Amino acid sequence: MSETKFQTLVDVPQFPWQTGYKQKNLFMGSCFTENVGAKMEALKYPVDINPFGILYNPLSLANGLQLLLEEKQFSADDLIEHNGLWHSFSHHGRFSNTVQDKALDAINMRIKSSATFLKQAGFLFLTFGTAWIYRYKKSGELVSNCHKIPAREFVRERLSVQQIVDVYCSLLTKIWQVNPDLKVVLTVSPIRHWKDGAIENQRSKSTLILAVDQLIQKFGAEKCAYFPSYEIVMDELRDYRFYAEDMLHISEVAIKHIWSRFEAALISAESIEIAREVQKISNAVKHRPINKKSLEYSKFLLSFLHKLELLEKRFPYLNLKLEKEYFNVQIEQFGGGDQANVS
Repeated sequence: MSETKFQTLVDVPQFPWQTGYKQKNLFMGSCFTENVGAKMEALKYPVDINPFGILYNPLSLANGLQLLLEEKQFSADDLIEHNGLWHSFSHHGRFSNTVQDKALDAINMRIKSSATFLKQAGFLFLTFGTAWIYRYKKSGELVSNCHKIPAREFVRERLSVQQIVDVYCSLLTKIWQVNPDLKVVLTVSPIRHWKDGAIENQRSKSTLILAVDQLIQKFGAEKCAYFPSYEIVMDELRDYRFYAEDMLHISEVAIKHIWSRFEAALISAESIEIAREVQKISNAVKHRPINKKSLEYSKFLLSFLHKLELLEKRFPYLNLKLEKEYFNVQIEQFGGGDQANVS
């Protein structure tokens, strides 16, 4: 008698390479990118997440990558003022500011650091969210975010598969000239753009999936790969209990499931083991005792500081500086004279 199955499992392909603590990982794209990137960041993997903020369409991502390659420095001419805020059409609203110079400083500092990060990165994760783009009528400029400017001031159009492929064939070639060992992992966001309507959302996602397939066929598995996050949500998590209250964004449970599939497929076994120890240290940092002056808490701090130092010796590429500082400060506050008595 065959076992009854209550879930259709998506086959995640075997990747010829894996990332981990020894590799820098740049994440760019939709909020799904931030969900997965945040998981790696919390485990102290070397990551840079969305240096332009959340970007939804492939052309905005391509524009951001091009700006990093150029190490573009923005000036006042690159900003637009609306409702008392200074905005960049290349950036998410998180970079907007009431003070023009502060907006420019935040934009330019991030571009400078992320441009260096891209050149050194081992992996680039790109998540396409929608094939729909917006152009500002006054200039014809592609916008990554409309910044609540009235819709009548923009032209909306859907990209074709060929438009996306043409842009990325040129762009990825330029990136590999600067960083020839970079591995590119493409994903399509499982979060639906419902304001486009069910049919248009599906056409949009289909366009993205076909474009990604053509890019992988062109560049080959040695440089490019596809992680099926969209398919995992559509098939493995085909139930509204895996969605947030808006029934469009995915829940924390769904994010954890996708992360588990992502980790198993794309992160090395050694790094997964290290991550388990890092998680214990992270949990210890979050621990809040009833009595900070107790002997038990002092022993707890010293024990985890010792574990952290052993981990640093075994894996010198780990960056646990903030956690180490935390333990040292807490131990110092307990009282330097008491440390010798409990160690």
